[in-house]
Amino acid sequence: MWLPWDWALWLAACCFGAASVLQSIARLASVRPVLKEGAILLVLYAAWRKLGDFELLGTGGAIGRGRWVWDVERWLHLPNEVTLQHWCEHATWLFRFANVYYIVFHVAPLGVFLVWLFFRHRDRYAFWRNQLAFVSLACIVIQMIPLAPPRMYPNLGFIDAGLVYGPTVYRKVDAGSLGQLAAMPSMHVAWALVIGLAVVTASRSRWRWVSLAHPVLTVFAVTVTGYHWLLDGIVAAGLLGVGLAFAALVRRRLGSATEPPVLAFDHAGS
Repeated sequence: MWLPWDWALWLAACCFGAASVLQSIARLASVRPVLKEGAILLVLYAAWRKLGDFELLGTGGAIGRGRWVWDVERWLHLPNEVTLQHWCEHATWLFRFANVYYIVFHVAPLGVFLVWLFFRHRDRYAFWRNQLAFVSLACIVIQMIPLAPPRMYPNLGFIDAGLVYGPTVYRKVDAGSLGQLAAMPSMHVAWALVIGLAVVTASRSRWRWVSLAHPVLTVFAVTVTGYHWLLDGIVAAGLLGVGLAFAALVRRRLGSATEPPVLAFDHAGS
Protein backbone atom coordinates (compact mmCIF):
# COMPACT_ATOMS: atom_id res chain seq x y z
CA MET A 1 0.00 0.00 0.00
CA TRP A 2 1.65 3.19 -1.20
CA LEU A 3 1.46 6.43 0.77
CA PRO A 4 -0.66 8.99 -1.16
CA TRP A 5 1.43 11.79 -2.66
CA ASP A 6 -0.46 14.55 -0.83
CA TRP A 7 0.04 12.83 2.52
CA ALA A 8 3.74 12.63 1.73
CA LEU A 9 3.84 16.39 1.16
CA TRP A 10 2.09 17.04 4.47
CA LEU A 11 4.57 14.79 6.27
CA ALA A 12 7.43 16.59 4.52
CA ALA A 13 6.11 19.94 5.71
CA CYS A 14 5.86 18.58 9.26
CA CYS A 15 9.45 17.33 9.09
CA PHE A 16 10.71 20.68 7.80
CA GLY A 17 8.77 22.48 10.53
CA ALA A 18 10.08 20.21 13.26
CA ALA A 19 13.64 20.66 11.98
CA SER A 20 13.25 24.44 12.18
CA VAL A 21 11.93 24.24 15.75
CA LEU A 22 14.77 21.95 16.85
CA GLN A 23 17.33 24.42 15.51
CA SER A 24 17.06 26.34 18.75
CA ILE A 25 17.34 23.25 20.97
CA ALA A 26 20.99 22.29 21.24
CA ARG A 27 20.31 18.91 22.85
CA LEU A 28 18.25 17.79 19.84
CA ALA A 29 20.46 19.28 17.15
CA SER A 30 21.50 15.81 15.97
CA VAL A 31 17.89 15.03 15.04
CA ARG A 32 17.62 17.93 12.59
CA PRO A 33 19.59 16.31 9.73
CA VAL A 34 17.39 13.22 9.94
CA LEU A 35 14.21 15.30 9.78
CA LYS A 36 15.50 17.44 6.93
CA GLU A 37 16.57 14.42 4.91
CA GLY A 38 13.27 12.70 5.62
CA ALA A 39 11.47 15.77 4.30
CA ILE A 40 13.56 15.80 1.11
CA LEU A 41 12.86 12.12 0.49
CA LEU A 42 9.14 12.63 1.09
CA VAL A 43 9.04 15.48 -1.44
CA LEU A 44 10.85 13.33 -4.00
CA TYR A 45 8.46 10.47 -3.26
CA ALA A 46 5.44 12.75 -3.73
CA ALA A 47 6.79 13.97 -7.08
CA TRP A 48 7.42 10.37 -8.17
CA ARG A 49 3.93 9.25 -7.18
CA LYS A 50 2.13 12.23 -8.73
CA LEU A 51 4.00 12.05 -12.03
CA GLY A 52 2.97 8.42 -12.29
CA ASP A 53 -0.63 9.56 -12.76
CA PHE A 54 0.10 11.20 -16.12
CA GLU A 55 0.38 9.55 -19.51
CA LEU A 56 1.20 10.68 -23.05
CA LEU A 57 0.12 9.27 -26.41
CA GLY A 58 -2.65 7.18 -24.83
CA THR A 59 -2.81 3.57 -23.73
CA GLY A 60 -4.22 2.45 -27.07
CA GLY A 61 -0.80 2.31 -28.71
CA ALA A 62 0.90 0.51 -25.82
CA ILE A 63 0.70 -2.92 -27.45
CA GLY A 64 2.23 -1.62 -30.67
CA ARG A 65 5.05 0.12 -28.80
CA GLY A 66 5.81 -3.05 -26.86
CA ARG A 67 6.00 -5.01 -30.10
CA TRP A 68 8.40 -2.35 -31.41
CA VAL A 69 10.69 -3.02 -28.41
CA TRP A 70 10.58 -6.73 -29.24
CA ASP A 71 11.59 -5.97 -32.84
CA VAL A 72 14.43 -3.69 -31.71
CA GLU A 73 15.75 -6.39 -29.38
CA ARG A 74 15.79 -8.89 -32.24
CA TRP A 75 17.56 -6.33 -34.46
CA LEU A 76 20.17 -5.80 -31.71
CA HIS A 77 20.49 -9.58 -31.25
CA LEU A 78 19.77 -9.31 -27.53
CA PRO A 79 19.09 -12.51 -25.58
CA ASN A 80 15.55 -13.76 -26.08
CA GLU A 81 13.39 -13.44 -22.95
CA VAL A 82 11.11 -16.24 -24.17
CA THR A 83 14.07 -18.63 -24.20
CA LEU A 84 14.86 -17.71 -20.58
CA GLN A 85 11.28 -18.39 -19.56
CA HIS A 86 11.32 -21.75 -21.32
CA TRP A 87 14.51 -22.71 -19.48
CA CYS A 88 12.83 -21.90 -16.17
CA GLU A 89 9.89 -24.13 -17.02
CA HIS A 90 12.20 -27.03 -16.20
CA ALA A 91 12.59 -25.62 -12.66
CA THR A 92 9.37 -23.80 -11.90
CA TRP A 93 10.60 -22.74 -8.45
CA LEU A 94 12.67 -20.14 -10.33
CA PHE A 95 9.44 -18.49 -11.45
CA ARG A 96 8.13 -18.34 -7.89
CA PHE A 97 11.49 -17.03 -6.65
CA ALA A 98 11.49 -14.34 -9.34
CA ASN A 99 7.92 -13.31 -8.50
CA VAL A 100 8.75 -12.96 -4.80
CA TYR A 101 11.98 -11.11 -5.54
CA TYR A 102 10.15 -8.71 -7.84
CA ILE A 103 7.59 -7.87 -5.16
CA VAL A 104 9.68 -7.92 -1.96
CA PHE A 105 13.13 -6.77 -3.02
CA HIS A 106 12.20 -3.51 -4.71
CA VAL A 107 11.38 -0.95 -2.02
CA ALA A 108 12.67 -2.68 1.14
CA PRO A 109 16.36 -2.87 0.07
CA LEU A 110 16.21 0.79 -0.96
CA GLY A 111 15.01 1.86 2.48
CA VAL A 112 17.71 -0.17 4.24
CA PHE A 113 20.32 1.17 1.84
CA LEU A 114 19.40 4.83 2.41
CA VAL A 115 19.47 4.45 6.19
CA TRP A 116 22.84 2.63 6.04
CA LEU A 117 24.38 5.21 3.71
CA PHE A 118 23.07 8.17 5.72
CA PHE A 119 24.42 6.98 9.07
CA ARG A 120 27.58 5.17 7.96
CA HIS A 121 28.77 7.12 4.91
CA ARG A 122 27.26 10.58 5.22
CA ASP A 123 29.85 12.09 2.85
CA ARG A 124 28.56 9.88 0.02
CA TYR A 125 24.90 10.13 0.88
CA ALA A 126 23.90 13.35 -0.91
CA PHE A 127 25.61 12.25 -4.11
CA TRP A 128 23.80 8.91 -4.33
CA ARG A 129 20.50 10.37 -3.13
CA ASN A 130 20.70 12.84 -6.01
CA GLN A 131 21.50 10.03 -8.46
CA LEU A 132 18.54 8.08 -7.13
CA ALA A 133 16.27 11.10 -7.52
CA PHE A 134 17.48 11.76 -11.07
CA VAL A 135 17.12 8.22 -12.35
CA SER A 136 13.72 7.77 -10.65
CA LEU A 137 12.25 10.96 -12.10
CA ALA A 138 13.79 10.25 -15.52
CA CYS A 139 12.24 6.78 -15.49
CA ILE A 140 8.82 8.05 -14.48
CA VAL A 141 8.84 10.75 -17.19
CA ILE A 142 9.63 8.16 -19.89
CA GLN A 143 6.98 5.86 -18.41
CA MET A 144 4.39 8.53 -19.24
CA ILE A 145 4.44 6.90 -22.69
CA PRO A 146 2.53 3.65 -22.02
CA LEU A 147 4.29 0.54 -23.27
CA ALA A 148 3.12 -3.04 -22.80
CA PRO A 149 5.35 -5.54 -20.96
CA PRO A 150 6.29 -8.95 -22.39
CA ARG A 151 3.67 -10.84 -20.36
CA MET A 152 0.97 -9.25 -22.55
CA TYR A 153 2.24 -11.11 -25.63
CA PRO A 154 1.29 -14.79 -25.29
CA ASN A 155 1.31 -14.91 -29.10
CA LEU A 156 5.09 -14.43 -28.95
CA GLY A 157 5.46 -17.30 -26.48
CA PHE A 158 5.60 -15.27 -23.26
CA ILE A 159 4.26 -16.58 -19.96
CA ASP A 160 2.66 -14.35 -17.34
CA ALA A 161 4.71 -15.95 -14.56
CA GLY A 162 2.86 -14.08 -11.83
CA LEU A 163 -0.55 -15.35 -12.84
CA VAL A 164 0.63 -18.87 -13.65
CA TYR A 165 2.98 -19.55 -10.73
CA GLY A 166 2.31 -16.72 -8.24
CA PRO A 167 2.52 -14.56 -6.31
CA THR A 168 1.46 -11.76 -8.62
CA VAL A 169 1.24 -7.97 -8.49
CA TYR A 170 -1.74 -7.81 -10.85
CA ARG A 171 -4.92 -9.90 -10.83
CA LYS A 172 -5.30 -9.97 -14.60
CA VAL A 173 -3.65 -8.72 -17.76
CA ASP A 174 -5.17 -5.34 -18.61
CA ALA A 175 -3.77 -3.50 -21.61
CA GLY A 176 -5.86 -0.47 -20.65
CA SER A 177 -4.43 -0.10 -17.15
CA LEU A 178 -1.82 2.64 -16.95
CA GLY A 179 -0.08 1.01 -13.98
CA GLN A 180 0.54 -2.16 -15.97
CA LEU A 181 1.97 -0.26 -18.94
CA ALA A 182 4.91 1.39 -17.18
CA ALA A 183 7.39 -1.11 -18.60
CA MET A 184 9.99 1.21 -20.13
CA PRO A 185 12.38 1.78 -18.44
CA SER A 186 12.59 -0.53 -15.43
CA MET A 187 12.53 1.31 -12.11
CA HIS A 188 13.40 -1.97 -10.39
CA VAL A 189 16.66 -2.21 -12.30
CA ALA A 190 17.47 1.50 -11.84
CA TRP A 191 17.14 1.33 -8.06
CA ALA A 192 19.03 -1.95 -7.82
CA LEU A 193 21.94 -0.49 -9.82
CA VAL A 194 22.11 2.57 -7.56
CA ILE A 195 22.25 0.32 -4.50
CA GLY A 196 24.89 -1.98 -5.96
CA LEU A 197 27.20 0.76 -7.21
CA ALA A 198 26.85 2.91 -4.09
CA VAL A 199 27.63 0.06 -1.70
CA VAL A 200 30.66 -1.04 -3.72
CA THR A 201 32.10 2.46 -3.97
CA ALA A 202 31.30 3.61 -0.42
CA SER A 203 32.33 0.59 1.61
CA ARG A 204 35.66 -1.15 2.10
CA SER A 205 34.17 -4.31 3.51
CA ARG A 206 35.19 -7.49 1.72
CA TRP A 207 31.50 -8.32 1.54
CA ARG A 208 30.59 -5.19 -0.39
CA TRP A 209 30.79 -7.03 -3.71
CA VAL A 210 27.83 -9.16 -2.66
CA SER A 211 25.67 -6.08 -3.24
CA LEU A 212 26.20 -6.52 -6.99
CA ALA A 213 24.11 -9.68 -6.78
CA HIS A 214 21.08 -7.45 -6.19
CA PRO A 215 21.01 -5.82 -9.65
CA VAL A 216 21.83 -9.16 -11.28
CA LEU A 217 18.95 -10.91 -9.50
CA THR A 218 16.69 -7.94 -10.21
CA VAL A 219 17.37 -8.15 -13.95
CA PHE A 220 16.62 -11.87 -13.79
CA ALA A 221 13.42 -11.29 -11.79
CA VAL A 222 11.95 -8.55 -13.98
CA THR A 223 12.78 -10.47 -17.17
CA VAL A 224 11.73 -14.02 -16.31
CA THR A 225 8.43 -12.82 -14.82
CA GLY A 226 7.53 -11.03 -18.05
CA TYR A 227 7.09 -7.69 -16.28
CA HIS A 228 9.86 -6.02 -18.28
CA TRP A 229 11.73 -6.29 -21.53
CA LEU A 230 15.48 -6.75 -21.33
CA LEU A 231 15.80 -3.39 -23.06
CA ASP A 232 13.92 -1.76 -20.17
CA GLY A 233 16.83 -2.57 -17.85
CA ILE A 234 19.41 -1.43 -20.40
CA VAL A 235 17.69 1.95 -20.75
CA ALA A 236 17.54 2.29 -16.94
CA ALA A 237 21.28 1.61 -16.75
CA GLY A 238 21.85 4.20 -19.47
CA LEU A 239 19.91 6.82 -17.53
CA LEU A 240 22.02 6.17 -14.45
CA GLY A 241 25.12 6.47 -16.62
CA VAL A 242 23.89 9.87 -17.81
CA GLY A 243 23.39 10.98 -14.22
CA LEU A 244 26.86 9.85 -13.20
CA ALA A 245 28.46 11.48 -16.24
CA PHE A 246 26.66 14.77 -15.58
CA ALA A 247 27.74 14.73 -11.92
CA ALA A 248 31.35 14.13 -12.98
CA LEU A 249 31.15 17.01 -15.48
CA VAL A 250 29.74 19.39 -12.88
CA ARG A 251 32.42 18.34 -10.40
CA ARG A 252 35.18 19.07 -12.91
CA ARG A 253 33.66 22.41 -13.92
CA LEU A 254 33.31 23.54 -10.32
CA GLY A 255 36.71 22.18 -9.39
CA SER A 256 35.14 20.71 -6.26
CA ALA A 257 37.36 18.57 -4.08
CA THR A 258 34.65 17.93 -1.51
CA GLU A 259 32.72 15.34 -3.50
CA PRO A 260 34.54 12.00 -3.55
CA PRO A 261 35.08 10.37 -6.94
CA VAL A 262 32.26 8.03 -7.88
CA LEU A 263 34.56 5.10 -8.53
CA ALA A 264 36.95 5.59 -5.65
CA PHE A 265 37.48 2.35 -3.72
CA ASP A 266 39.71 3.66 -0.93
CA HIS A 267 37.05 5.08 1.39
CA ALA A 268 37.21 3.87 4.95
CA GLY A 269 34.16 2.36 6.45
CA SER A 270 32.03 -0.75 6.39
